[in-house]
Amino acid sequence: IMVKENTDCATCVNHTCLIKKHVNDENVSKFIDRKITVKCKKSQQFILEGAPMHGLYFIYNGKIKVTKTGIYGREQIVRFAKPGEIIGHRGISKDNRYPIGAVAIEDSTLCSFSNETLAEMLKTLPELTYDLMLFYSSELNVSETKVKTLAQMTVREKVIDVFLYLFRKFGQTKEGYLDIALSRKEIADFAGTTEEQVIRVISSLKKEKLLQTSGKKIGITSDYLLKKEIADHNFFLDN
Repeated sequence: IMVKENTDCATCVNHTCLIKKHVNDENVSKFIDRKITVKCKKSQQFILEGAPMHGLYFIYNGKIKVTKTGIYGREQIVRFAKPGEIIGHRGISKDNRYPIGAVAIEDSTLCSFSNETLAEMLKTLPELTYDLMLFYSSELNVSETKVKTLAQMTVREKVIDVFLYLFRKFGQTKEGYLDIALSRKEIADFAGTTEEQVIRVISSLKKEKLLQTSGKKIGITSDYLLKKEIADHNFFLDN
């Protein structure tokens, strides 16, 4: 649902957001006035893979999963995103189509800039363009490293790496559970394995007292020991 509503950039607490970073630049204010606020309900898809690009999204609040269709039509989760992060940037290309899909994991609010506004911003705000270039470079580096390293990991190591990634990115609640609610299938779709294998690994880690669970909720009881287990790969996915 798109609504014209002020998610005030000046008072926004997402200091990692590229728009927030440049909010005091007088040249940015005219573009901020053009942004559209998008409200997404839990499980709502707001970017359809292969669809024409209609804008760039900055997450104001909520959590998002970014997906891509894999072999035999199976969904692969390529990353998760939190407040302050960008969604839809991969659509900036010659054919202007989204190569990914995006779904809200929980009720979320997004700030959207249209293609036309985005093009004007990038042409007139060199510091913003430079920061976006650095973001692309960092994301490409992470993606290439992930492809290389995950090919060498066992299923157990892949699942452990996913839990550590979620732990670093979203943290844990005061009850000691990851602050993101994912199904076992979603964990499998991100780890590149099957739901059955994820369930087996979780069961083993629980017996070893490295994880605790309560229904869908999963908590890490020793991030140190989990890191130690995959330390040989010298790889921790931070983005």
